[in-house]
Amino acid sequence: MINVLLVDDHELVRTGISRIVNDVRGLNVVGEASSGEEAFQFCRTHTPDVVLMDMNMPGIGGLEATKKIIRYCPDVKVVMLTVHTEDPFPSKVMQIGAHGFLTKMTRPDEMIQAIRSVHVGQRFIAPEIAQQMALSQLNGEKNDKPFELLSERELQIMLMITKGEKVQDIAEQLNLSSKTVNSYRYRMFEKLNVGNDVELTHMAIRHRMLDMEKL
Repeated sequence: MINVLLVDDHELVRTGISRIVNDVRGLNVVGEASSGEEAFQFCRTHTPDVVLMDMNMPGIGGLEATKKIIRYCPDVKVVMLTVHTEDPFPSKVMQIGAHGFLTKMTRPDEMIQAIRSVHVGQRFIAPEIAQQMALSQLNGEKNDKPFELLSERELQIMLMITKGEKVQDIAEQLNLSSKTVNSYRYRMFEKLNVGNDVELTHMAIRHRMLDMEKL
């Protein structure tokens, strides 16, 4: 039996995925979480086999939660299931140690295949995302995708800023000082050639970096 934890801040999404997973022989949803913090605590106490993780959630979000789960719960396999399809998200997610990357447009049978694949130690990336990543590397599209210039931490803070979170709140959630968060913030501004949070948000929207349903 493969025990699966569902992580998404939309209850309707969790309910739909839960029905799909529980209808498959050999798979079982053992829990649900609505934030990265809840997901990490669940993994520390219950150790599911596979986590289906949303990226853009309140609090620390899916990126930081994935990092913590991989670090402290090495037997747990994480599959990112998100609306974010553009690089640098897929690349960053795999670089931090996730075992899979799927979009929320994926077919149910593909999601089940991903769960089974990562459970036995394989990596699984949605075919269309894998193709996009390969073509991006071959074509050298860095100039067209400025957000690829950001580090994983900068990308995480960018998502939090564009959701309207304040520097102090971000610092508390990530266990950083406000000064450190601001340093990352200004470094992002320099890399992306923007002057403030509003310009950063507009740029993120233009490059389809945000989940518009959650703004």
